[in-house]
Amino acid sequence: MGVTTRGTRSHRSGRESRTMSRMDLAQDDFAALTERYRRELHVHCYRMLGSFDEADDLLQETLLRAWTKRDSFYAGTNVRAWLYRIATNACLDLLRRRARRPEEPHSFADLPWLQPYPDRLLDELAPSAERPDAVVVGRETIELAFIAAIQLLPAQQRAVLVMRDVIGWSAAETAEILDTTVPAVTSALQRARTTLRERRPAPDHTARTGLSADERDLLRRYVALNENPDPAGMAELARHDIRVTMPPQPVCYDGWGALAPLQELAFGSDGLGDWRLLPTAANRLPAAACYLRARGGTVFEAFKLDVLRAEDGRIAEITTFAPELFPAFGLPAALS
Repeated sequence: MGVTTRGTRSHRSGRESRTMSRMDLAQDDFAALTERYRRELHVHCYRMLGSFDEADDLLQETLLRAWTKRDSFYAGTNVRAWLYRIATNACLDLLRRRARRPEEPHSFADLPWLQPYPDRLLDELAPSAERPDAVVVGRETIELAFIAAIQLLPAQQRAVLVMRDVIGWSAAETAEILDTTVPAVTSALQRARTTLRERRPAPDHTARTGLSADERDLLRRYVALNENPDPAGMAELARHDIRVTMPPQPVCYDGWGALAPLQELAFGSDGLGDWRLLPTAANRLPAAACYLRARGGTVFEAFKLDVLRAEDGRIAEITTFAPELFPAFGLPAALS
């Protein structure tokens, strides 16, 4: 799938284990030991939970649990596997407590906890001279359709699928981390794959980590048509069966005709005001940060983030999120 590990796919690549006894792991040692894995652990928690904010919380929970369990870290311990075990169990504990899993979701509107993930943070995982074994986050395992689809899986199946098909660990390694058996892992993986085939749209099998030229052009046109409203031009840019959702709001608009009220609210003579958009990217998809200057106002204030999915050169889906995550995208709160 879309995430690979340079060199070898085993979580023992790079021989991250350190030669230290359990008594040597002081606070400074612990910080140095865990820092290089912070971003990939955050992405792992995001995949498991579908929420950027919850991934923040679970990353902190993971590091706290790791610190309190530091006496279990012996010389020869695989650091990455040790941390993934703690992070995965923290996510599983949360999922079991909340027991949230939509049975028959119609759209992203049925997943109120769903949030976007900034590409600028995904890019931190690119291999470097210091970390040649770093994971590469490709589109197939991070775009919204995948994140939404795996929310349908029971917690244990979700963990198995992520570790086997996304991270690329063996059944034995996965069983060790989840404290279960290889046959149990194999069975859970088969059930998870079957569910995804039945519920998920056809995946994008490219390993791209950036926007294509066509997507950049589509995003440029989308920005221009919002800043200088042109209903005919927007209708041409969108598929006739476009879908628009706004998690956490339980609303879903299917088809261009259904969007007439939104178009009037946004761009009509009595609409909200004027717009400025900044191009960005989320979940390896084109996105636009939208700023609104209310009528009579002087400042464009952060209003929403539109994540676009294209098919055949047209917008097939827009997922609109509130602006709370603009800081994570490196975006300002307002434009003068």
